[in-house]
Amino acid sequence: MTNTFHSGLVQLGAWFRGEVENKGPEDEGLLGMAEAQNRWFTPAFVKVAMNANGEMLRTEVLNHWLAKYPQLNEVRSPQLIGLVLAGNLPMVGWHDVLCVLLSGHRALVKCSSEDKVLIPAAVAALDAYCDEDMASRVEFVTGTLQGADAVIATGSANTNRYFEYYFRDVPRVLRSQRTSVAVLGGDESHEQLQALGADVFQYYGLGCRSVTKLMLPNGFDLDRLFAAWVEWGHVAQNNKYANNYDYHKAVWLLNREELIENGFLLVKEDSSWVSPVGTLYYGWYASLDDVREELEAAADNLQCIATEIPESLQVTSVPTVPLGQSQKPNPWDYADGMDTLNFLLALSS
Repeated sequence: MTNTFHSGLVQLGAWFRGEVENKGPEDEGLLGMAEAQNRWFTPAFVKVAMNANGEMLRTEVLNHWLAKYPQLNEVRSPQLIGLVLAGNLPMVGWHDVLCVLLSGHRALVKCSSEDKVLIPAAVAALDAYCDEDMASRVEFVTGTLQGADAVIATGSANTNRYFEYYFRDVPRVLRSQRTSVAVLGGDESHEQLQALGADVFQYYGLGCRSVTKLMLPNGFDLDRLFAAWVEWGHVAQNNKYANNYDYHKAVWLLNREELIENGFLLVKEDSSWVSPVGTLYYGWYASLDDVREELEAAADNLQCIATEIPESLQVTSVPTVPLGQSQKPNPWDYADGMDTLNFLLALSS
């Protein structure tokens, strides 16, 4: 990686964090276009997502991340990497674009129809900050990916079966949908439970790092959660969220399901891992040994575990993060535990 590219990335980080006047998250026109395309992409949550990407591009974070890849400095033949990006969160596919550029390859990008505004804007901003022609190394396409030497694609389980067949002849990383869970020990402070609210409500719970299931010790007082999460009541102002809430409330009441509600969240005991938007599942436990066994068995469906008791929990197959940190991954916290940069660097080694 050249010094000018490194400098360009650091400047892009400032752009992401809103430190450039009227640019990035301070560009009201850009935020308006993103929300017009996808009503889940409210300006507040787009700003959160952009700031998170900006934190990844601070000099010290970049240096710490990239120090693990000495092969970055080797001369290699650029390959064309097809990227099929998800659109459930603002800019969720940006990390893949970044990894392709860092590895010296070219990107053939199929953005989700839900997120076609923000990532091209970020590429244009990076191009403006670099002496090298970054824009020429990223091509955005709307149809089928053709001619790629390798592929990184994110989709549902059904979509991945199609990807597996269609891209069967090229190296590939295929990611499916996952979710995240929180394990409480019972002694969490009010502030820690407040922090957990971000894991549950940020991006309306649509991400693979969103907590959609709580594992609670027997006797835990659920009212503690409602008291800590009052500040998130604004999510119900989003029509799409409110419609989900109303729909599931009606269905569950018709089915005589036992549920607890506070006007913007439905909470229900359930054995499933993924709760619908506007809802949250929970389960009780008597022993952390039982929780550990259950989490290890479900590892392929889980992105991370939010908890303040990782030493007691001792889950080895799923990463743990403190409460409030599930939506703040570091650049080396690769989705599904697959090292994207290592995959890309190995293509031309």
